[in-house]
Amino acid sequence: MAHTPHELAEEFPEFTPLMRHLKETDGHFARLFDAYHETNRQVHRAEANIEPLSDFHMEDLRKKRMRLKDEIYGMLVRHEPEAETPAV
Repeated sequence: MAHTPHELAEEFPEFTPLMRHLKETDGHFARLFDAYHETNRQVHRAEANIEPLSDFHMEDLRKKRMRLKDEIYGMLVRHEPEAETPAV
């Protein structure tokens, strides 16, 4: 099994600028983003046997990471940039 970190910028490179913007402007997105990265770090360290976990705990962490990633992706694709309206 590959022990490759699943960084969001690598998973969704087309959304990197939007993720940066949302981290700065949307508190909920920032919390999800941080939770994803913490969970992803835990999974990666367990997979690399740096901090081994039981299979049950590992499965729970992977599911949590997947749920967070799905919610983050949903926010990214639903985000509509503010309409630029010219001053009249």
